[in-house]
Amino acid sequence: MTTPLSVAVIGAGMAGRSHANGWRMATTMFDVEDLPPVRLAAVADANGPLADDAAKRYGYDKAVTSWEEIVDDPDIHVVSIVVGNDLHRPIAEALVKAGKHVLCEKPLAGTLEDGKAMADLEQDASVVTGVGFTYRRNPAMAAVSQHVTAGDLGPVTLFQGRYNCDYACDPGGALAWRYTGPKGSGALADIGAHLIDLAEFVNGPIASVAGGQLTISIAQRPKPLGFVVGHGAAPVSDETGEVTNEDTAAWTVRFANGSSGTFAVSRTAFGMPNGLAFDVYGLQGRASVDWHRPAEYLYDDALAPRSPAASAGSSPARTCPTSPAATRCRRPATVAGTPRCSPTSVAPSSTRSAVSRARSRPTRPSPTPTA
Repeated sequence: MTTPLSVAVIGAGMAGRSHANGWRMATTMFDVEDLPPVRLAAVADANGPLADDAAKRYGYDKAVTSWEEIVDDPDIHVVSIVVGNDLHRPIAEALVKAGKHVLCEKPLAGTLEDGKAMADLEQDASVVTGVGFTYRRNPAMAAVSQHVTAGDLGPVTLFQGRYNCDYACDPGGALAWRYTGPKGSGALADIGAHLIDLAEFVNGPIASVAGGQLTISIAQRPKPLGFVVGHGAAPVSDETGEVTNEDTAAWTVRFANGSSGTFAVSRTAFGMPNGLAFDVYGLQGRASVDWHRPAEYLYDDALAPRSPAASAGSSPARTCPTSPAATRCRRPATVAGTPRCSPTSVAPSSTRSAVSRARSRPTRPSPTPTA
């Protein structure tokens, strides 16, 4: 294809810059024969200097301060919406009506009513729409999903998911828009949306939900004196305002395949910058992913060879490295009695397993006793 595809990003904050960079990198990540040239057309943000900086930083043609300018520009074909949740619906409706393709950042909307309206909008639209659930594109996440789909774990019995962050731990942090929505639009929507998507990507659709708890840990926050960008610090006033949505959410589910699930998410979990993790258990195996080690996943099944030291009825787990060329694991081979993962296809740069990397690290010396 030779006709350029012109893209724009509405929102120049933390996530908006990720979208801006993503469009810039698109032709380096995929086969260019299947992609048209990408024209980086515009970045829009009500904060003019922020829009200017993002446009210059990521190579976009211009910066504007009104999302309506993006809607009205006939030369723009695809738009990322990366602004506050309550603005998703009106912007998406205007863009779709103007015949533009839309990628909306999660959560889809700030309320159930808006989310349903946006889903209905897509049904009769002639454009492509999508939501920015990015973690399912990670090779480790995809590999675990493949294990479950292939039946490697046997019938799934339990999914345990958690997403803990610490960006809201400081009571002095500014009362940004993300703290003032309705219940369910806090940690549940902000980070829980990713976890819910991963759960269904790995273990199939959720059939029912029960036992939800939404908790506010910091009830008042100082009002900002200006724009607040992402989770960053910002000047605040002496006046405070009420936090109206949850800092922590926990709930249980039943999946359509009959398995149970437990979920917990928090934006006030000290020491956890981005603590996304899950475990899925079956009758014949288990698999786990921890985003602190995003290039690996833990996999264990009933066919893994047992070592003499293994306890009765258990089998040794192995850590599987992942890369674009290695996202599935065969049954383990054994080296010196220790199971290791044998990828089906491994690029030359990724032939060392996580186990061998761990063995090559020097041991940390014991601390010297002090009086």
